[in-house]
Amino acid sequence: MAISAALVKELREKTGAGMMDCKKILEKAEGNMDKAIEMLREKGLASADKKADRIAAEGVVESYIHGGGRIGVLIEINCETDFVAKTDGFKAFVRELAMQVAAMNPQFVRREEVPEEFVQSEREILRKQALDEGKPANIVDKMVEGRLSKRFKEVCLLEQPYIKDGDKTIDELVREQVAKLGENINVRRFVRFELGEGIEKKEENFADEVMSQVKK
Repeated sequence: MAISAALVKELREKTGAGMMDCKKILEKAEGNMDKAIEMLREKGLASADKKADRIAAEGVVESYIHGGGRIGVLIEINCETDFVAKTDGFKAFVRELAMQVAAMNPQFVRREEVPEEFVQSEREILRKQALDEGKPANIVDKMVEGRLSKRFKEVCLLEQPYIKDGDKTIDELVREQVAKLGENINVRRFVRFELGEGIEKKEENFADEVMSQVKK
């Protein structure tokens, strides 16, 4: 099947992959754009895994302030070289993650960093909920673990759905950037501030407001 230059360009713009990679993938996918994107994503994830053990000590600390100072985020993302850290693409990617933190309010970067005290507390809450729902005791443990896994997807940044594409997790987004930039990327840490947090006040959903802005 002949692949047009316009189709190659469209795939490149959607994925950031190289022109030749896009052409080859489109040929294999017989011109099917969705299939080609999925094939490139799979290829990118494989490339990311190979780079995961490489040291990433460069990078940037990005700030994002929303709503006239009502929500603020500081996030540190590491890469391997200062050259990549200074590129517009890397800086834009880091800003996207800062906006994700502002909108979705994760508590941890990854599951491995969740304290055992938090896990046990969540297990107890979820077990009580299941029992209160009248679920049979012999399936409660399985239900608790399933719901706990869902909870991790809420509180761990890398497991959250990307606010601009709910079919993609932040971990997948990071891996795509690894494949695109050719360097290991590590989301190291973040801190999120919300005006008046911890003070009893009128309920305001700032997260929804942030998301309405980033999706424009």
